[in-house]
Amino acid sequence: MMQVPKLVIFDCDGILVDTENLANRRLAEWLSAAGYPTSFEYCRKNFSGRSMASVQKQIEEETSVRLGADFVDRWNAGLPDLFAQGVEAIPYVREFVEAVRSVGIAYCVATSARVSKMHITLGQTGLLSLFEHAMFSSTMVARGKPFPDLFLHAAKTIGFAPADCIVIEDSVAGTQAGIAAGMRVFSYHGDPYSDRDGLIQAGGILFDDMRELAGLVPIH
Repeated sequence: MMQVPKLVIFDCDGILVDTENLANRRLAEWLSAAGYPTSFEYCRKNFSGRSMASVQKQIEEETSVRLGADFVDRWNAGLPDLFAQGVEAIPYVREFVEAVRSVGIAYCVATSARVSKMHITLGQTGLLSLFEHAMFSSTMVARGKPFPDLFLHAAKTIGFAPADCIVIEDSVAGTQAGIAAGMRVFSYHGDPYSDRDGLIQAGGILFDDMRELAGLVPIH
């Protein structure tokens, strides 16, 4: 029987808010225009859950393409416009967050995105008030996902051992990060573009509907 967690760590994009498809469509356009021909499907599979800094680093290390010193800043500057029309909460996730809160289990959000982006996306979906107390970004640690730094930082800051934490993720990089941190990871593949096989290989406990989570995660 799985023990009740003391801390539930939620990823943001793809877990709380539905932004991955919008963002990866734009990313494919930007990368292709910069001389790195790619598709939405490739970006969705390979870059979801990653910080733009790590995406830029990988592309510039592996190819002769240069995205520019201001790439990350330009990307972040364009997010309010990108998300102005189309961000929705992932179906039924609010109910699970509120169930966790109602039984007194600690929870937080830990994401590759900047805090400023979380304010936009969580704000648009009405989830910001649930998470304002504990928001962690990969900008706070040396290495982003798939390294465990972010999740370990969140757990340490709130005051729990990794073994007492669970992570709710949707990306392969995030699932790898949670496993590397020594936490149990529940990997959501409710999106048709999810890399289900990659999530399994990374060690996640798979589910495809947020309503399933209450049955998978013992919170009582």
